[in-house]
Amino acid sequence: MIDNKTISSLRMLSVDMIEKAKSGHPGLPLGSAPMLYTLYKDFLNFNPEKPKWINRDRFVLSAGHGSAILYSLLNLFGFDVSIDDIKNFRQWGSKTPGHPEYGDTDGVDATTGPLGQGITMAVGMALAEAHMRSHFTVDGWSPVDHYTYALVGDGCLMEGISHEAASFAGSFKLGRLIVLYDSNNISIEGNTDITFHDDTLKRFEAYGWHTQRVEDGNDIEKIKEAIENAKKDERPSIIEVKTVIGFGAGSVEGSEKSHGAPIGEDNRKALVEKIKWNETEEFTVPEDVKENAAKIVEEKKKIYVEYKKKLEEYESKNPEKYREYIDWIHFKHEADLSKLLDSKEKDATRSASGAALQEVAKAIPNMIGGSADLGPSNNSQIKDSGFISSSDYNERNIHFGVREFAMAAISNGISLHGGLKPFCATFFVFSDYMKPAMRLAALMNLPVTYILTHDSIGVGEDGPTHEPIEHLAMLRSLPNFSVIRPADFNETVHAWEVAQKATKPTALILSRQKLETLKIESENLKYGAYIAKTEKDKLDLVVVATGSEVGVTMEASKILEDKGYGVRVVSMPSWDLFDEQDEEYRESVLPCGVKTASVEALSTFGWDKYTKGGLKIGLDRFGASAPGSELFEHFGFTPEKIADKLESFIKEN
Repeated sequence: MIDNKTISSLRMLSVDMIEKAKSGHPGLPLGSAPMLYTLYKDFLNFNPEKPKWINRDRFVLSAGHGSAILYSLLNLFGFDVSIDDIKNFRQWGSKTPGHPEYGDTDGVDATTGPLGQGITMAVGMALAEAHMRSHFTVDGWSPVDHYTYALVGDGCLMEGISHEAASFAGSFKLGRLIVLYDSNNISIEGNTDITFHDDTLKRFEAYGWHTQRVEDGNDIEKIKEAIENAKKDERPSIIEVKTVIGFGAGSVEGSEKSHGAPIGEDNRKALVEKIKWNETEEFTVPEDVKENAAKIVEEKKKIYVEYKKKLEEYESKNPEKYREYIDWIHFKHEADLSKLLDSKEKDATRSASGAALQEVAKAIPNMIGGSADLGPSNNSQIKDSGFISSSDYNERNIHFGVREFAMAAISNGISLHGGLKPFCATFFVFSDYMKPAMRLAALMNLPVTYILTHDSIGVGEDGPTHEPIEHLAMLRSLPNFSVIRPADFNETVHAWEVAQKATKPTALILSRQKLETLKIESENLKYGAYIAKTEKDKLDLVVVATGSEVGVTMEASKILEDKGYGVRVVSMPSWDLFDEQDEEYRESVLPCGVKTASVEALSTFGWDKYTKGGLKIGLDRFGASAPGSELFEHFGFTPEKIADKLESFIKEN
């Protein structure tokens, strides 16, 4: 039977690439090959010649350690993954890295590996599909109308984020989401019974999901029937498929020993015997298997051709809607925020961000997002829209609930889907919960905007649990991740100008307390740092500050000027933007050989990069519960106290 032979080919390709690399995870590929072959053959709509086709079905390998089976599938079904790429598994510069990486390999819809995030990104993709399908449907047809599939393992479902994601998906009735659960009862340390006694299907049923179980992971007809049933249900679906980890692999079959290490020559021989594999050469795909796969691909291409015909009809009948659709998927919109500038009113930067968000949302109709139950505090609700619900997906605000980690990962999924520009919001201190998803956003180069408010001890009475200290240093340490902490209303507007155009993730770090609108050339925010106040006559000291501390530092500089010192104040809202500038510009702002100090009511970690061993005025301890103004006084962030420290620094030899 050609189906069984194709499944055997997938198993052998996966084992061979792992054996050659002497590294990898054979257990999942051997156990899950039948269900994933069934998915790709009978259900997944794709076109290997158009791997980014917007209306393709999405597949997320949430259990990313099983990447070998995904690469085998992509090779078999005509994606740009050759046998040479397969042989180069886990090697430098390969299209087949240890875990799937979005952007490196055609057919990989998300970077996965950190367990639980894959299923959550799939939830984001399903939400994006529901929104776009609702928005563009005319006469019962939409250019976006597809399913999202994911494969999870026991580890994914142990992770807390999977609970957050499943609860969210059930609440929003994301019926185009179908999850295959590779249920083999094995984790790295042994049988899952040592820690995992959940009745998983009952748990998902409680979340509002449609649930099924397939008792034999090799029964492709039962798997097919289960997926067909799932597609008929209006709820998100999970199908528990009972598999044997390391199926057929001799002494390591059914054992944790097959999870994360090559099976070895003897166990490969046992596998060959069990599945009756007749090929003697490694990395061999029999000709009849290739022909079978090619026929499947041709049928998939027919679906794409039919879609293109319907899209042409859609364009002919609905030219304005079609143009809107094209503008969305190519991100043609941009907001002009100039009318918000030059506000003379004292205001919190979170409020300034809220004003900017409204203008951006008006100009960019495909921007959607929300907050982790803090919308009114974060000023993160689009005022001209309602909230997405299971009865209306065509709104733009999202109630994420108190699910910060899921919120960030769902936002990644929305961005990965294409056609939408997501934002999400919470208090800055809770970025702790979001960090793993923010890291994946940076790895995938996703232009997600994070609105992070209540940025310092200015939080005040809520106390040290809610006052971020080390968080800015943490986010600044992320490669390919932009962090902007604006000083006033105008800088915040310019920060949004940067964020809306960004091609990578951007975090806006915003104050709770009101800040004076400063007389500075805030349009220079795009350079990351610029001279906010020029020295008189001579230059004794450069002081670099960010956010709420720029204003107080400028006041401190005036005190020093009255004493005859020449002090330059630099506003540095973004380290990463400043580091992108050429050496000449950086030198013009922070000249070498001049004493340099920093002022920031947060951790001083990392400031040596710019102060070059100079004075760092910061807060290397936790905050306290008291009115914000009292805390700034107590911890020394007043003009007078800052001026005293700066003067002492100037006087040092």
